[in-house]
Amino acid sequence: MNPFFSVIIPLFNKEKYIEATLNSVLNQTFTDFEVVIVDDGSTDNSLNIVKRNKDSRVTLIEQENKGASVARNNAIAHAKGKYIAPLDADDIWYENHLSELKSLINLFPSAGVFCNNYQVKLNKHLVKKANFNFDYDDEPLIIPDFFDANIYNYIATSSSSAFLKTHFIKLGTYDTSLRTAQDLDIWIKFALNYKIAFNPCITMTYNHFDDTSLSNSNYNTDRYNFIAFYKEEEKKNPSLKKYLDVNRYAVSLRCIASGEKELYRKLKSEIDYKNLNLKQKLLINSPKFVINTAKGLHSILKKIGFYWSANS
Repeated sequence: MNPFFSVIIPLFNKEKYIEATLNSVLNQTFTDFEVVIVDDGSTDNSLNIVKRNKDSRVTLIEQENKGASVARNNAIAHAKGKYIAPLDADDIWYENHLSELKSLINLFPSAGVFCNNYQVKLNKHLVKKANFNFDYDDEPLIIPDFFDANIYNYIATSSSSAFLKTHFIKLGTYDTSLRTAQDLDIWIKFALNYKIAFNPCITMTYNHFDDTSLSNSNYNTDRYNFIAFYKEEEKKNPSLKKYLDVNRYAVSLRCIASGEKELYRKLKSEIDYKNLNLKQKLLINSPKFVINTAKGLHSILKKIGFYWSANS
C-alpha cells in the first residue's frame, strides 16, 4: 500500500544540517509517509551522513549536479505517496508537522496547496514568527487573496506545504530553466488554478541564515525570467501584479548592489509604483552605497534581535 505522504528532500552540500532535518521527519507523530532524498552531486559529507541512516522509509537517489529544480522533480517522479510534502535539507519540522497537514487536507480536500504556519531562523540567536499580509486567528482557513497575503513572507514554502502529486504533474512540475525561484513559480501556478489552505499552527523552522543556501546565490536574470513568465496573467490580476512588483523591487535592489544596470532599468520600468510603499520607492532610487549601507545595517540589527522584511 502506498504511503499518504512522500517527503521529498533535495540535497546539496548540507552536511551541517541534513542529519537533524532527516531526524525531524522520522520523528513525526503521523507515520504514514516515505522519504525520498535526491543528492544533487554533493561534494561534502552530506551523502555519507544520509547513507548511515538505515530507516526503511528512506530512499536515497544520487544524481550529477543539475540544480534544485531537477532534484525536486526527480524525487517526485520516484515518490509513491498521494501527497507531496517538500522539505529543504536545512529546515526542521516539529513532530506535529505532517499530522497538522493531514488535518488541513481533511478540512479542505479540494484545495490545491496546504500550508502550515512557520517561524524563521534569521541567525543562531534570532527566530521570528513569519509575517503575512492577511488576518487570521487560531482556525484553519482558505486564504482569501493568496498573492496579496504573500507580500511580506511567503505563505507556501518548500518546507511548510503539501500538495497532490497529480495536481503538480498537471501544472507542469518545477521549471528546470530556473536556478532559483522555481518554488515561487510553482506556487503561483497553484494559486492561479486552485484554492490555498492555511493552518495557523506553527510546525516548522525555516533556516534563513545559511550562506550556502541556493536562495542567496546571485541569479538575478533567473529571478527576472521567473517574474516575466506572468506578464499576461498580471494584466488581469491586480493582486498578482502587486506581488510581482514587490518581487521586481527586491530583485532591483540586488541589481543595484551587484552593478547590473541594464537589468535594473528593465525591472524598474515594469513596476507600477502604486504597488510600493514609501521606503521601497526611496530605496529603489538610491545609489549603490546606500543599498550596501542599508544591507550592512540590516545584518547588524539582526544580530542584536531586530529584523524587518526586505519587502515591508
